[in-house]
Amino acid sequence: MTLALLHTSPVHVPVYDALRDAHEPGLALRHLVHEDLLARARAEGPGAVADDIRALLAVAVADGAGVVVCTCSTISGVAEEQAAAVGVPVLRGDRPMAARAVAAGERVTVIATVASTLGPSAALVAEEAARAGRTVAVRTVLVDGAWERFEAGDREGYLDLVAAAVDAVTDADVIVLAQPSLADAADRVRTPLPVLSSPRTGFEAGAAACGRLKNAYGEGS
Repeated sequence: MTLALLHTSPVHVPVYDALRDAHEPGLALRHLVHEDLLARARAEGPGAVADDIRALLAVAVADGAGVVVCTCSTISGVAEEQAAAVGVPVLRGDRPMAARAVAAGERVTVIATVASTLGPSAALVAEEAARAGRTVAVRTVLVDGAWERFEAGDREGYLDLVAAAVDAVTDADVIVLAQPSLADAADRVRTPLPVLSSPRTGFEAGAAACGRLKNAYGEGS
């Protein structure tokens, strides 16, 4: 059983490899890295890349992927919608994080460094709140200037700006780091508020889905 991971930056590959090595060493991973998807989604809207995502997922399934996790918050909703077309579970890597945020409190602040992420991430939190029968107030924060540092390869500066933005939030019950590239900023913050990120919980959801499918196949053989 192979877990495919759809990324829009190569920096995420070692992060998920490390999660696999630490928690599911026997799980086969396949990384699909397509930076152009994020660039087009930012310029034209996430829906503009739906056909390309569906084609990429179909190839991954043909190559043996049993489950796919999309790690990019901007396009993960579009990817999730392709599950029926490609015939395997396609999971949003940020959905488990959103569910935990809703459980943590009524005031959720979503922090991102790419504007195109804010809408899908806020909508996901609202969706999870509705699913849980809870009422939440979602506030979004765009960290100005941070993405330019990321693109320039200034990881330290990038994370420092994100951490500062997190520490500036005082009117929330929980803070969501919308993009996986923000996750390490949680180690730099001083806020007493819970700060959630998506890599580990998203990976765990994908690994669990692989386990369920493997057991189902085993029971039917």
